[in-house]
Amino acid sequence: MTQTVDLSQVLEARERRVYRQQALIEQYGLPLVSFSMNIAGPIKNSPLIRRGFLLGKRTLLTQLKLFGIAVIHQEQTDAVTGCEGLFVADAKPERVKRITGAIEDHAPLGRLYDMDVIGADGAKLERPEPRRCLICGQPARECARSRAHSVEELQGATRTMLMTALNDDDAQTAARLATQALLYEVCVTPKPGLVDRWNNGSHRDMDIYSFMSSAAALWPYFETCVKIGRKTAHQPAPQTLSALRWHGVQAECDMLRATGGVNTHKGAVYSMGLLCGALGRLNREQWTEPLAVLTETAAMARGSVERELRGVTDETASTAGQRFFALYGVTGVRGEAEKGFPTVLAYGLPVLEAGLSQGKTPDEAGAAALLALLAHTADTNMIARGGMKRQGEIRAKIEAMLRAAPYPAKETVQQLDEAFMADNLSPGGSADLLSLCWMLHFLREARI
Repeated sequence: MTQTVDLSQVLEARERRVYRQQALIEQYGLPLVSFSMNIAGPIKNSPLIRRGFLLGKRTLLTQLKLFGIAVIHQEQTDAVTGCEGLFVADAKPERVKRITGAIEDHAPLGRLYDMDVIGADGAKLERPEPRRCLICGQPARECARSRAHSVEELQGATRTMLMTALNDDDAQTAARLATQALLYEVCVTPKPGLVDRWNNGSHRDMDIYSFMSSAAALWPYFETCVKIGRKTAHQPAPQTLSALRWHGVQAECDMLRATGGVNTHKGAVYSMGLLCGALGRLNREQWTEPLAVLTETAAMARGSVERELRGVTDETASTAGQRFFALYGVTGVRGEAEKGFPTVLAYGLPVLEAGLSQGKTPDEAGAAALLALLAHTADTNMIARGGMKRQGEIRAKIEAMLRAAPYPAKETVQQLDEAFMADNLSPGGSADLLSLCWMLHFLREARI
């Protein structure tokens, strides 16, 4: 809940900040950056404003690191009077000022950032040019002096600026992590029957470069999915899936164009696109909670099996997935999505993250997670290539293998790879689920 503040509270906060600035300068004998948000009106802090501050803090710290400037000390205050950060930098103040000035002038939220640089002598470095009004672009001091804009206008412009920048950052972050997840999935080596860094598995028409090209082509689609999720967040969850459909078809076209007609990521277009749409519907703080994310995907996919597979028979089936439903009752990725990808949540993700926390390499943890998924799901790619009975036998064999060794040796996985290739088997459905595991892991590890 947001709170209003009066002028006396703002002045008291300013005095405390100045006192703390002086204490840090005396302690370290180095310049510092004093960062706060330039927010008009009596409300100086809110979840939205706080996120804008955190984005600015991230930008500042990464820029300082990029230019080789060490931050010796940092501290942050989150109060009703606003968010404040103090950063002691081991560099000449003029150099630091060039960086903060560029952020203020060019970052999407730069106009809302006050990044004062104070030298070791206690003197504040001035900007070479005056700040501009966020509404009309004129010198801000002149607009403030003449009260050219009402507080309500300034608040509205501030909120629009914050929402636009943060929504863009959310979409770009999710798209980057989704693409990274696809690349990590294909790079896990060895993987039975699948394309990896060693071989092309049971595939003759694709290799690791096909997957790289495909993943790069899908980056804009994932960004679009997040934006559609955000735009439709106030509507019933299935409406978001409906809004994604045309973009999913277009993404498949982009994939085929990038790969020369090879279907590398058709399953991921659906499952990862669905997950990205769910992220758009959720607050950024919920992204680190796999259960919350997958619960939202389930809400979006609700009714998919009934709607898309109802009445399908072996004679009327037009896809392999429809035929397997008619013959065996296998619901495939639709069923997984409608249930919130329970195999990912119960098996794949725990195995992946436990392995990484134990010091396993991405290859070792990723291969174990793939096998855990394969042991507990009816992989339609395996059914298509080997039949229902063979798929069941393999599941049982792998489940027994994992009971004996949850993280099989690389040689064991390699032998399984050779056996799968000999029988032309490829667990592509499980590979798509492994991508979701990587995505959820990256979301949990990402800094908000």
